[in-house]
Parts: sequence; C-alpha cells; structure tokens
Amino acid sequence: MKDLHSEKPRVLVIDDESQIRRLLHICLEMNDYEVVVAATGNEGIEQAIECQPDIVLLDLGLPDMDGTAVLRQLREWSQVPVIVLSVRNRQADKIAALDSGANDYITKPFGTGELLARLRVIRRNMQTHSRPEVLQTGDLTVDSVARIVKVRGQQVKMTVTEYALLLHFVKHAGKVLTHGQLLREIWGVTDVEKTAVLRVYIGYLREKLESDPSRPRLLLTEPGVGYRLAMTD
Repeated sequence: MKDLHSEKPRVLVIDDESQIRRLLHICLEMNDYEVVVAATGNEGIEQAIECQPDIVLLDLGLPDMDGTAVLRQLREWSQVPVIVLSVRNRQADKIAALDSGANDYITKPFGTGELLARLRVIRRNMQTHSRPEVLQTGDLTVDSVARIVKVRGQQVKMTVTEYALLLHFVKHAGKVLTHGQLLREIWGVTDVEKTAVLRVYIGYLREKLESDPSRPRLLLTEPGVGYRLAMTD
C-alpha cells in the first residue's frame, strides 16, 4: 500500500522491455519520483491496486494482453493519470488509447526530457483539479465559477458554444482530447467525419485567446488525433 507520509509522487511503469524499465527507473528516481515496475499487464494491474500510483506509464505491446485492455480495466475503478509509451505511431492506435482513457501518448523512442515535461504537465493538471474554479496557463485565465475568461488581464467575450468548448479543455487541461470526444461532448454527435465544425470553433477560440492564431501556443493540434490545452507557466 502507498506510504501516506511519502511526498514523492509514485509512478508505476508497465513495460515488458527490461532496458526501458531500467532506464525509466533511473531517470525517474533521479528526478525525485518513487518508481514501481511491472513487466506484464496482469502484474501492472495488481501493482496498481497494491501500490496506488499517482501516475502510470503504460506500454501497449505487453506479452499477456494489449495495453488498451489494461487501460480499460484501470478505468473501471481508477482515474489515475496514464501516459502511454509505445512504438505504435499510427493515428488509429493513438486515438484508441486516448478514447480508452489515456491522458497522453508518447511514441518510442522518446527523450527523457520530453517525458519529464509531460509528467510535469500531468502533475500541474492534478493540482489544478484540486482548485478547479480558476485555471491559469500562460496569458489565459478562466474562472469557471464567475464564467469569466481573460487574456493578458482583459476580459474576452465568448458565445455559449465557444465557452463550453473552452471549459471542456480546461477540465482536461494538458490532456489530448480526440475529435470524437469533443464532438460527443459539445455537439452530441459521434460522426468523426463532422470535424469541420470543430475546426471552425477551434479557429474562433484561437482568434480570441492566442497572441498569434497562426502559431498557437495554448490550443495545440495533435495531428490526426485532436487538440490539447497546453499548461505553461
């Protein structure tokens, strides 16, 4: 069970490659994380129950089951943040993992600097959820109680749909949201071919929130997958 007195965030690594497990173990411990490892999907699920991790790093190509199956089982009882680490780089694989409940997806091989940055985003997002009424990232401030949106201190007017879309990004700040997830949540449709309307509203939000809408720094595009609200200082 988790030591409630430990202040280090606990990361569970589920990966069948011993070299990857060793690399992640060393890298994470050097950066003040507590690390638990598992080599199979079933072992990973058992460790998740036993050690109560703060974050899970999950490979998809496990020897006993597919990583998406592990993810679906985890989501039956836990909302622990999950970052998928996989050699699979097809859009379909990324979308399947994100739709199954992954918070982020990193393609192998990856740099440890990128992984640590993604972990910091997850941790900031967890802290934001403990104070969900106000989110600040870069020049953007969203007060979900007062329903006020400000950019560089100036209030921004929004339509009902624009605000609903932005608020959904705020609730999942730092997490990649697929086209399908956004269409279902905001417009109640499941046909992902109807992404044109989503692109239009993303454009509206960028015009109102970004310093340079042609080079967005807040609402980022994950090509072929969806969008993400970046968490920055």
